Amino acid sequence: MTTQAANQPALLTPAPQPAAPSPEAILRRRLLHVLSEPLQPERLTYEEFLAWADEDTLAEWVDGAILMTSPASNEHQDLVRFLTTILSVFVEAHALGVIRPAPFQMKLTHGREPDLLFVAAQHQNRLHSSYLDGPADLVIEIISPESVSRDRGEKFIEYEAGGVPEYWLLDPQRCWAEFYHLQGERYRLAFAGGEGEYHSTVLPGFGLRVQWLWQQPLPRVLDVLRDLGLI
Repeated sequence: MTTQAANQPALLTPAPQPAAPSPEAILRRRLLHVLSEPLQPERLTYEEFLAWADEDTLAEWVDGAILMTSPASNEHQDLVRFLTTILSVFVEAHALGVIRPAPFQMKLTHGREPDLLFVAAQHQNRLHSSYLDGPADLVIEIISPESVSRDRGEKFIEYEAGGVPEYWLLDPQRCWAEFYHLQGERYRLAFAGGEGEYHSTVLPGFGLRVQWLWQQPLPRVLDVLRDLGLI
């Protein structure tokens, strides 16, 4: 015998609905979305950069961003001290201007911090309390593995375009020095090598024995000043 239940159509079971995402899952998706967005670094004016940096800050201002630089090595600092001392005495003895070692800003297209710079007496109006507004008459960069691409690339082009008359590139790792003079709008190599004597054009009468720079230890400052006729 056929029952009534057998004659009735079977009831369809509804398909299961996906569970609503938990609050934790929603938050996770939102965080992934935020983290996948490219960061937009805040751009600073040069004045804001100067207000932010103090006299011990190792940084440069490039396209409105802060470029932090690595701490210098012991060898690097010895060479900076050596050059700062002999150049300062020479410049003062001949009333040529001032020497400024890093950290001290030079503002061209960007705010750079050369290892050493020389500002001639006739250009002292470019000096402000915490930076040089315009080109130095001489810039010296001591190359390190971390800075080689900047010193030979970005800074070379910027110093050339900015009108720095003389640029020294000193590489203690390779015991090699290059000295460039600005002729027209381009740098021309005036001298290159690991030894020999280089004579500066912006420091009349100053002759640098290149081999001094690689000696370990560096020559005694008094001996060098005596050689330069300063004592």
